[in-house]
Amino acid sequence: MMESEIILGGGCFWCTEAVFSRVEGVLEVTPGYSGGSVDNPSYRAVCTGTTGHAEVVRLRFDENKISLNQILQIFFEIHDPTTPDRQGADVGTQYRSTVISFNDAQFTEVNQFIRRLQGSGKFKEPIVTSIQMFKNFYPAEDYHIRYYERQSNEPYCRIVISPKIKKLMKNFKPIVREP
Repeated sequence: MMESEIILGGGCFWCTEAVFSRVEGVLEVTPGYSGGSVDNPSYRAVCTGTTGHAEVVRLRFDENKISLNQILQIFFEIHDPTTPDRQGADVGTQYRSTVISFNDAQFTEVNQFIRRLQGSGKFKEPIVTSIQMFKNFYPAEDYHIRYYERQSNEPYCRIVISPKIKKLMKNFKPIVREP
């Protein structure tokens, strides 16, 4: 097994966690906060938009089963990388599109992927996803972990998260597994 990590922020971490927990080769998905200036922030503090953190998921994955390129394909399919500090009705700096790399090779690969994606014409607007090197990560409070699995009948889950999972299942069916 060749284990690797990457941190992805594509809006609400409930959405990103629910999607990536269904992807073959992803070993662990941990929702949390990254990129801010406050140590161990709370959800309430991050939601104020004053800590500088983004809601993210930290992925551990087996590169023998899924490549970083495939992870990025899924990530850019399930969120809108063209809206600064926003995903749908979720608005604020904590919902920004971001990729946080753990090494220079990842950083380069992410940059190249985004340049190719921008040049593909898939998005009419410019991609605003920030690409950063790892600075910090703080796991979210326990009640955020596996939120969709525990609350799938709530309106937010049905209206926002379920369509992302359906898109994953439609576009990436060969690598989808039960969470």
